[in-house]
Amino acid sequence: MILEYHRPETIERALELLARPDPNTVPLGGGSVINAPSEQDYDVVDLQLLNLHKITKKGNTLQIGATASLQTLLDNPHLPTTLADAIRHEAAYNIRQVATVAGALVSADGRSPLATAFLALDTRLIFLPEDEIVSYGDLLPLRAERLLKRLITHITIPLQTNLTYQYVARSPADLPIVCVAMAQWPSGRTRLVLGGYGTAPVLAMDGGQTDGLIPAVENAFSHAQDEWASAEYRLDIAKTLVKRCLNQVSIT
Repeated sequence: MILEYHRPETIERALELLARPDPNTVPLGGGSVINAPSEQDYDVVDLQLLNLHKITKKGNTLQIGATASLQTLLDNPHLPTTLADAIRHEAAYNIRQVATVAGALVSADGRSPLATAFLALDTRLIFLPEDEIVSYGDLLPLRAERLLKRLITHITIPLQTNLTYQYVARSPADLPIVCVAMAQWPSGRTRLVLGGYGTAPVLAMDGGQTDGLIPAVENAFSHAQDEWASAEYRLDIAKTLVKRCLNQVSIT
C-alpha cells in the first residue's frame, strides 16, 4: 500500500528520498508494477520530472532512459528488429504505453521475453548515487540488495550484435513456456539465454564457440519443471529453438 507520494524535480532530491532509513521508499516509473495490490507499505518517488525518458544512439550502443516506456523503445528507429519482436511479446499495447523499460527489467521473472533478450545482449544498467555500471546478469539474482536506496538512470544495449529470438507458447498472446535468445558479436562471442521458467531467465552460455550450445541447454534446463510444463518437454523444445536461432545467425 502506498503511504506517501513524492514528485521531486531533481535527481538529487529523489536520491535523498530513496536513501531515507524509514519509511521504505521506492521509485515510481510507469506504475504498472507498483500499482498492483500489495500487503507492504511504502512511499513512492515519482520519476516523471527527472528527464530520464530519452533514448539516444551513441556509436554502437543504444542508451535508454530508465523511464522510457516500452512503446517508446519499440518505436525507436535504431531498435533491432528481433528485440522489437521480444517487446511485442512481452506486453500488449496498452501496457507498453505505461510500463517503463527499467521497471519491466527489474520486475521480470523467467517467463519475460524482454528480460531474456536483454540478458542475451549483456545489457548494462547505470545506477546512482555511485554512478555504477552493473550488468543485467549481475543484477537479476540480487535485485533486492542492488536496488535498495538506489536509482537506475539509464540502460545500454549494444547495436553491433546479431540477436535472434524464438519461443513456444500456448497461444501467440501468452507468455512463453520456453523462449530462447541468442546474441552474437562480430568477434564471434555468443550469449545464449533460456527463458520461460523460474524467477529469471538463465544464461546458458557466453563464449566464442557454438558447438557447446546443446550441452549448455541440457545443463541449464535439466530441472525446469513447473505447472506449465515438464523439464523433459522444456528441454526438448529448447534444443529445437536453439537450433533455429543458430540457423538464423548463420544466414544473416
